[in-house]
Amino acid sequence: MPTAIVWFRKCLRLHDNAALTWACESSEVDSILPVFVMDEELGSGGTGGIGFNRARFLVQSLRDLDDSLQRELGLRLRIVRGGYLETMEAIIRGLDGSTPYLAYEYCSEPKSLSVSAEISGWELSGGMDFESRIFSGSHTLLDIEKTVSSENYSNPKSMKDMERIFQRQFGVDDFGFYDIGEPLPPPVSSKPMSEIVTLDSEVGISDLDEYLINNYPRRVLEAPYFRGGEGEALERLSRKVSGEKDYVNNFKKPRTSSTNLDEDHREPSTTGLSPYLSTGCLSIRMLWSECKKAYLMGEHTQPPESLHGQMMFREMFYLLSRSVDNWDQNTGNENCKDIDWGEYDSELVGCWEDGMTGYPYIDAMMRQLEETGWMHHLGRHAVSCFLTRGQLWQSWTAGRDVFERKLLDSDWAINNGNWLWLAGVAPFSMPYYRIYNPCPDSKSSLNVETNLAKFVRHWVPELKDYPSKYIFEPHLAPLDVQVSSGCIIGDDYPLPIVDRKESRAKNLERFKLSLQK
Repeated sequence: MPTAIVWFRKCLRLHDNAALTWACESSEVDSILPVFVMDEELGSGGTGGIGFNRARFLVQSLRDLDDSLQRELGLRLRIVRGGYLETMEAIIRGLDGSTPYLAYEYCSEPKSLSVSAEISGWELSGGMDFESRIFSGSHTLLDIEKTVSSENYSNPKSMKDMERIFQRQFGVDDFGFYDIGEPLPPPVSSKPMSEIVTLDSEVGISDLDEYLINNYPRRVLEAPYFRGGEGEALERLSRKVSGEKDYVNNFKKPRTSSTNLDEDHREPSTTGLSPYLSTGCLSIRMLWSECKKAYLMGEHTQPPESLHGQMMFREMFYLLSRSVDNWDQNTGNENCKDIDWGEYDSELVGCWEDGMTGYPYIDAMMRQLEETGWMHHLGRHAVSCFLTRGQLWQSWTAGRDVFERKLLDSDWAINNGNWLWLAGVAPFSMPYYRIYNPCPDSKSSLNVETNLAKFVRHWVPELKDYPSKYIFEPHLAPLDVQVSSGCIIGDDYPLPIVDRKESRAKNLERFKLSLQK
């Protein structure tokens, strides 16, 4: 009987893993070969597409997955460096015996779709002797291909549109919730290979650790706040969702604090589960199910503000990224207004990325991103508005690329969707003239703790001794206050790189003129 090559792509877990479950339970399969292909994730010489936090999170997730496979199923994860197609062809051709299976989850990103199409072409052409099994709905609630190809599909722009789509695809259960089905439990039995298979370009976890040491020698000893892996994901799910019924039922995302919890300036006021969803350490169906359990126990908030509503917005971006051409581009993208952004200014973008704009709230958010790989959604609102239509008049794609490297929860569909939204260029964007004040007060919609300003003091320690009265605009502090606080603006901390009021007025006019062309 044949071997099933289980290709882990964006499903780095045992629970709710349809490809792995099929391989473990199928009577057609005699043995299982778990594989992860590392194409561009970690480049040579530190030139890969992701930064330190993302790289470390991935390595930790792979280590956790390998440990779980060995402990629970007697399997070992084989990590292979190389191109997806070349690697899969080599593995398939290298397996002796009966026709192997290639089992993997669907992924909607353009490159992944291209790879899947090429693999399907291998089967159709008869160039290789194998059979593939591709499983939809592993990374999303919806079957993306089924939804976008349905006769009555149109691009969603709102929660009402998403509710119609969910109603059509799922219907509702006896309790009035969309009937998306329960997550699959982890497999309980397995089929280890009886002999060791040699894979070209295979690397071990220790090789990946060495990569981090060689390319990030000053950062590898830092203790991560978000540690990768299914075990960490399930622990956080239990702590923040399953064990917090009242928190789930009262959750309103717009009311959560952008400056995190007062007692820990690295712990989100939201669930903090997005990094685990984006890497597939946590199933989105598992999160949906746990929230539903809380909802069944009492009154609860509703979409779009509820946790279920936020998951539905996530699905909206996956749908749009599949149905809108050039989703990640400024041009040829029907979901992107044609705005005449300024030429790329490396100095301005560099100050923004490094947290050295002279606006402490913005800088605190960007420094938090650099250190932890995470930022609250309202913080993302503020820094993206500041970079684009608010103050710096830089294209949203410049910020998108920075987030792609640094955010632990970066995801092609969602990252581009959020930047389109927050730059004011998408059909579902807020009005372009709603500009966030980068110097928020206690009444700001950014939900900032301003009385003690602990968040800013933590991430911008140059200002730790400033009076709260001046800490969000320290350049306005009298010189004697600057001296007594141990931070001279312009020497110890930068002056604002632009005048926020002048740039706001100028950029509003620029945006308006672009829309009139």
